[in-house]
Amino acid sequence: MTNFVLPLEKINKNDVLTAGGKGASLGELNKIVSVPDGFVLPTSTFNTFIQFNDFEKIINKEMESIFSKNKKDLEIDIKKINRSSSVLSKLILGGKIPKEIKDEIFLCFDKYKMEYVAVRSSASMEDGQNDSWAGELESYLNTDRKSLIRNIKKCWASLFSPRAISYLIEKKISFKNNLVAVVVQKMIQSEVSGIVFTVHPVNKKKNQMLIESCFGLGELIVGGIVTPDSYIFDKKEKLILEINVNHQKKQLIKKGKKNILVQISNKKRYKQKLSGPQIIELAKLSKKIEKHYKKPQDIEWAFKNNKFYIVQSRPITTL
Repeated sequence: MTNFVLPLEKINKNDVLTAGGKGASLGELNKIVSVPDGFVLPTSTFNTFIQFNDFEKIINKEMESIFSKNKKDLEIDIKKINRSSSVLSKLILGGKIPKEIKDEIFLCFDKYKMEYVAVRSSASMEDGQNDSWAGELESYLNTDRKSLIRNIKKCWASLFSPRAISYLIEKKISFKNNLVAVVVQKMIQSEVSGIVFTVHPVNKKKNQMLIESCFGLGELIVGGIVTPDSYIFDKKEKLILEINVNHQKKQLIKKGKKNILVQISNKKRYKQKLSGPQIIELAKLSKKIEKHYKKPQDIEWAFKNNKFYIVQSRPITTL
């Protein structure tokens, strides 16, 4: 195999320029905790795609036009950004991926016996200590073999979304320094999912960990659509200090080939999402990750068949 596709096991935290922030983090996490099987299309594969389709001149022209205008004006020119974003997104989505890249993608897809995958953008400037790209680029859950190539191109195109371009301008980051990789991971149809902050993000107490959980896929928490259960764990005493259960009327699940919101039964919606022993187990895993990175972490997790999977970890940028 060439380097068009890299298995997660061959990636570590030092590979941000190659695998993007998310890909590098997942490769590193894969060495210490359970992470869903997967692979990364590195930034060099995106560059090969751009060169193969001879898109470089058009991209540079549009982006330089945006950046030069916004250097002069005090306000961001939204109309100009939207127009260029539309041009570049259509360009990427209409481009052709070389056969040798497609062959490697499907070889890995079949090797890991994937049926449905999560396809996530992973930018080279993403999830840094001082700036977080979380939410700026796109992810596509429950992607099947037929829609895989299309969703990979959508992830590439999200580098040129209006909000991603605006973010670069706001943070004064050159578009030439920002590349995009794509992470493809086996989809965990989570019974429960959520977020862990290894330092409480509100009271900022270093010994307190905040765990949030909801039924179904975790995008409902990330998107602020549901109010999750919250549990506070004392890392020093190894005790659960507080349990707050919030009733959840709907959950996000895969049905057929779509992700849909479904009603939760009255019997289930008032239940605590994680048991006491499960909270402690997740807290121990999270503490292990924090110790490995030697800094507070914002962790996304999924729970299926009595097993926790870590699907992302990045530094907490708000402390």
